[in-house]
Amino acid sequence: MENTFDNKVQSQAPEDQNLESRFAHIPGWGVDADPENDPTYPMKKWNGRDHQRSHYQRPTQQPVTVEILKTIERKNISATFGTTVPPHGLSGAIRRFAFRYNEDDYAHWLPLVMADRVEMVERIVSDLAHGHVPNWFAERGFAAEWKHNRKGFIQRIAIKTAIIAGVVILLSKRSKGDKD
Repeated sequence: MENTFDNKVQSQAPEDQNLESRFAHIPGWGVDADPENDPTYPMKKWNGRDHQRSHYQRPTQQPVTVEILKTIERKNISATFGTTVPPHGLSGAIRRFAFRYNEDDYAHWLPLVMADRVEMVERIVSDLAHGHVPNWFAERGFAAEWKHNRKGFIQRIAIKTAIIAGVVILLSKRSKGDKD
């Protein structure tokens, strides 16, 4: 059986072959280069220049004034990026660890999710340290829930209260049993 992909690669322009050799070290690079294996077929109308449109003038690089975490799959950072919340504290250390891994790896995404939770706790501690007590009732949307979903809100609070009461009773019985 003839490999149509190899034939198409050989018929490409020299600059396309140069791209292929430059990026061949990246696992999975070029898997979508075969037009016969295009998942949008037959919906897409090909105009003959579809693989040339990705070559564009790179925008001017935004100046780097804070630490920017970037994926290991690219050597450059993106042209524009957010600078309002640079990595800091324990959550920043967890994020730096996560960016050592590829984006297709659990070791990248799970630490990022954990870093979000850690940062939430860091922000609460920071608020309390600066004398600001968070208004959890308003920030969690309890007022809107009370107004628009009162039955569900009461049910959820009742279930959580019952679970907490059960845990407290269970632990108090265990501690009394330990003393005897």
